[in-house]
Amino acid sequence: MKILFITDNFPPEVNAPATRTFEHCIEWVRQGFCVTVITGVPNFPQGEVFKGYKNKLYQKEIIDGIEVIRVWTYIAENKGFVKRILDYLSFMLSSFLAGLFVKADIIIATSPQFFTAISGRWLSFWKRRPWVMEVRDLWPESIKAVGAMETNIFIRFFEILEKRMYKRASKIVVVTDAFKEELIVKHGISPRKIAVVKNGANMDLFVPQSKNQSLLGQFGLKNKFVIGYIGTHGMAHALDFILRSAKHVKDDNIHFLFIGSGAKKQELLDLKEQLGLNNVTMLDLVPKEEVKEYISIMDVSLVNLKKSDTFKSVIPSKIFENVAMHKPILLGVEGESKRIIEDYGVGEVFEPENEKDFLNKMYKMFENPQKYNENFNNLLKDFDRKALADKMLQFLRE
Repeated sequence: MKILFITDNFPPEVNAPATRTFEHCIEWVRQGFCVTVITGVPNFPQGEVFKGYKNKLYQKEIIDGIEVIRVWTYIAENKGFVKRILDYLSFMLSSFLAGLFVKADIIIATSPQFFTAISGRWLSFWKRRPWVMEVRDLWPESIKAVGAMETNIFIRFFEILEKRMYKRASKIVVVTDAFKEELIVKHGISPRKIAVVKNGANMDLFVPQSKNQSLLGQFGLKNKFVIGYIGTHGMAHALDFILRSAKHVKDDNIHFLFIGSGAKKQELLDLKEQLGLNNVTMLDLVPKEEVKEYISIMDVSLVNLKKSDTFKSVIPSKIFENVAMHKPILLGVEGESKRIIEDYGVGEVFEPENEKDFLNKMYKMFENPQKYNENFNNLLKDFDRKALADKMLQFLRE
């Protein structure tokens, strides 16, 4: 079977869509399938082309047996609605044109941006091949959830487009049970057409290890209780709330470590200076192969989103990578993510953007961080990325 996968993000980018797609595709290649990925030149989230790449019309490379075709796109930083839409539209067109010349038995197009799905739909029509829509985010609901745009003519158009894509896809893969329920109840999609393939962790890459003493020394974190966040600093993540809460932490042994980039990064740096925070260290994005070294120096992994009903249906993938390295989770997300943390007993959950609750749960973990250790393996058995990739493959083959 020849699989054509269309995705806006792919390594060396290190965000969740890039990681999920890569780890699924590499597992399919190991099982003997031919996988071609059409993507753009790596630039997320700063909107700057990564070193060693050029934003050319068409270029090819092989990454761990995966044929990767990179196409030209209008590159924009991950902020500003109009520029981002231009970015999405350009990828929709260029990925469609490139896909016309790729042999495929099945086409997969992954969200969150819906224009990738349109490319998949077009290719399905012209190539007479089935296409699968992978829904990683309920778009455009997530645009409204972060306050990027109120309901207007554009949002209503995207909602019509959303329903049309769901109806026309041969199959749909979603990442949470709540997403499946939403598609069945709100959009009238048959449950037989939908499979839930949740995020997980690469157990070969993310394994428990001793703290990297060099990094602890480099950033002055030795003998500190480190609460770490690694990921996008965007509108959805409410990291300004964490900074304002950090102002009220009086214990000098507790330190916050933020690693990553995004649309809100500069605002957060300015806020840190404005609040005079000496208990917060903020670093730029680190390469994928170095992420586990930074996870190693954490005592607790912070996973946080804005308070919104929309986010009750998401499960941030960083939960699984951190648990795989035996780091307990301090979670500021409600809904399905909250149930996972509480059911498996791998951390504490606070109400999003509730400072009192956040501080209470943080101090609880500070006082006894070892209480979660016996529970990590129970979660990992159910969220092994290899097993999840195989589950998705079996659904594709039916």
